[in-house]
Amino acid sequence: MVIYLIIIGAAAGFIATRLMKVEANIVITMAIGIGGALIGGLLLRVLLSVLGIGAGLVGAILGAVLLIWLYQTYIQKNGPRF
Repeated sequence: MVIYLIIIGAAAGFIATRLMKVEANIVITMAIGIGGALIGGLLLRVLLSVLGIGAGLVGAILGAVLLIWLYQTYIQKNGPRF
């Protein structure tokens, strides 16, 4: 299950960063994708059971797009607060 999450997350992160026109290195892209896979997996668990594995990719992409939007809206514009 973890390997599946990494593979789907990496693919989703790549697609989401291209859709949102974000330039990110591979580590950030994978982190976005894996985070998106977690969010999308939770939100679209019912869809996954109905439509199969393809819904997992759709959910992961939607979750990654949401994460990118949140990052661009709240973190990137305001700058990190360390």
